[in-house]
This record gives sequence, structure tokens and C-alpha cells, in this order.
Amino acid sequence: MGSVGTAGTGAEGTAEERRQLINVAYRLLGSVTEAEDAVQDAYGRWYGLPRSRRAEIRSPGAWLTTVTSRICLDLLGSARARRERYVGAWLPEPLPDRAEWGRAGGGPGGGPADGADPADLIVLDESVAMAFLVVLEAMTPAERVAFVLHDVFRYPFAEVAGVLGRTPAACKQLAASARRRVGEAPAPVFSAAGRAEVLRQVREAWEAKDIAALVGLLDPAAVLTADGGGLAGAVPRPVEGGARIARYMVAVADQAPGLELLERSVNGVPGLVARRAGVVVTVAAFDVSGGRVTRIWAVRNPEKLRPWVREGRLWSAGSRAPGGS
Repeated sequence: MGSVGTAGTGAEGTAEERRQLINVAYRLLGSVTEAEDAVQDAYGRWYGLPRSRRAEIRSPGAWLTTVTSRICLDLLGSARARRERYVGAWLPEPLPDRAEWGRAGGGPGGGPADGADPADLIVLDESVAMAFLVVLEAMTPAERVAFVLHDVFRYPFAEVAGVLGRTPAACKQLAASARRRVGEAPAPVFSAAGRAEVLRQVREAWEAKDIAALVGLLDPAAVLTADGGGLAGAVPRPVEGGARIARYMVAVADQAPGLELLERSVNGVPGLVARRAGVVVTVAAFDVSGGRVTRIWAVRNPEKLRPWVREGRLWSAGSRAPGGS
């Protein structure tokens, strides 16, 4: 993506400008809903300015991005307290790949139209992979803003300083600290095709309730984290160890007859989606290394699955799952 400072030349609600702001806000917050609220708040502040003041602003797009980022910074500051009250583990909201669901709506050429669902506007690249977003969650709010704006969107430190209210040198240090956190996380060492093949085998073993096969596909030190938010059943603490995870997965299948598993991209990376009675109930993202699954992030909170519920119903109406799923 290009520099955030060049996001649009006007602030009259253009689709491309809104797309850029949503992309920045989602990476900062890990929540589609909160990202949309932040962007709407920024536009509200823009239109709340006197017309003469708006006319003085040379780059409305850069102004909107700065304001959106400051709103996100404030939200990140309060998020830790809110997440302490959250029931169970908190995970970022997963994103579907609309192309996989046979969706034909949107703007010209099938792309999202202005006013489209925010989830449709987010570019699915390595900076929204679940593993990456989880690392971002470990950063301080200032580190996250500095890192995302500079390293992901190539926003100059002089402009990052305007967002954080710090010197460019201090912002550079924040980004360097965040970069070390990213560097400490295991790097993906498996191709997309190899990852997809492992998940195909996981799906088949899960459907067959084959604990031995699942154990063979899971790293002995694998960790599963589930997010139900108190609104859906989910294990309250991470499940550690391949054997324990395999038994847990089979127990889930036993308790949910009629569960349908689909191989789908989750935040741009191969993952699995579980549906029951045509409704998406779980979206699982995976980390794979050396041909085995090392991490599973399972989102079950229905408030975080709204884009998936919509997409799943559209698929049911007129599409066929790849591979006969």
C-alpha cells in the first residue's frame, strides 16, 4: 500500500478514501466493527469543521488518516481494560475472502461498491494474517500505531509523530521496539499450497474423528486458543499439546452433529470454517511449520462472525464448495 499521507485528495466520502481508512483502522484495532466506528467518527469530525477550516486543509485524506489513527490510539488505550472484562480469550475479528463464496455483488467488476461492508474493503495481505495480528496485540498502543503506520503503510516518522504527539526520533524507537516483537515471533516457513494441504488433512481427520491422525498433524507443543466472548461455548483457557487438542477437537465434533467443515481463507491464509444448519459457527486460523499445525485460533463469538454468516448464506444459495465440501 502507498503512503497513508496520500490517501485521497478530497474528503467527500470517496470509496477509495474510505477503503484506505478502514484498512489502517482494522490493522490498528483488530476489529472490523471498531474500525468502522473509528472511520465514521473521523468523518464526523471532518464535517463538524467550519467550511472555511476544511478549505484550509491541503490534504483532507491525510487529515482524516491522522484523526482516524488518533481515535484508534485512544481506543487501544482503553481496550486493555475492556478486554480484562472480556469472557475468555480475546482474538481479532477474522476476515473472509469474498471471492471464495461466489459473491457477485459490489461495484463495477465485482469489487466492493461505495458503502460496502467494511470487511469487503480490507486488503488481505500478510499484515492481516491472524498470527501477525496476535503479535500486534502484544504491543503497547504507541508501538502498534508507530509500527503499523510506518512499517505497513510507509507513513513517514515526521507524520507518525503528529499522530502520537512525540518526536520523530521517539516514534522511530517505538517502531524499532515493535519490530523486535515481530522478529521474536516464529516466521512462517511453509508455502500456501503446503499449508492448504495440511489443513485438508486436518479437515478429513476431524470429520472422521480420527484422533491418531489429528495427533500426527499437530505439533506436540501446539496451542489452541478459542474466543467465544461469553456468547458461544468455548474453552476458557488455551489448550496446550497436540494430543489434548486432538481429543478436544473430536469432543467438539461429537457434541455438534451435522457440523460441516469448509476449507476457506481466513485473513488471506488457508483456514477452516465450521457451519451448522447453514450458519457459520466457528472460523479457525492456523499456523503451520514443518508440515504440522503449531497454533490454532478459533473464533466463535457470533458478534465477530457477522461477515461470515452473511457470506455463508450467500454460498448456500448459489455456490458449490471446492473439493466437494
